[in-house]
Amino acid sequence: MSATSLDPGSLDPDLAASARRSTPLDHSPPYHHDGENEPAHSSHDEDTKAEYTVNRYWSENVRLLLSLLGVWFAVSFGAGILFVEQLNNFQLGGYPLGFWFAQQGSIYVFVALIFFYSHRMKIIERRYGVDDDGE
Repeated sequence: MSATSLDPGSLDPDLAASARRSTPLDHSPPYHHDGENEPAHSSHDEDTKAEYTVNRYWSENVRLLLSLLGVWFAVSFGAGILFVEQLNNFQLGGYPLGFWFAQQGSIYVFVALIFFYSHRMKIIERRYGVDDDGE
C-alpha cells in the first residue's frame, strides 16, 4: 500500500464531497420527544421500569433481612454467649441478665423481630404495589 493511496485527493470525488458537507445526508427533521417516538430501550420502556422496580423491591427486602439477621445474631450469640459475663452483673427478675438473655430474652427478641419484619414488609410492599391487603 503506497502513501499516495491515503491522500485525500485520491478519494472518490463524490465521497470526498459528501464528507465535506456540514449538513446531514438525510434531510429528516430533528428528533422531538412527543411520547410517540421513544427509543426502544429508553427509561420510559415499561419493561425497564418493571425490572428497575423489582430490583429495588428485592434490594430493600434483602437489606431488611440482613439487618434483622444481624440483630438476631447479636442477641443470640452476643448477649447469650459472648457478653454473658458482663451482662451477669445486672439482675432481671432475680436472675443474672446474661442467663436471662440466653434462656428467655432471645426468644422475646426473636418474636419481636417477626412482628417488626411483618410490619416493615407491609410498608415495602405497599410502596411497590405488591401488597395483597388492598385487594
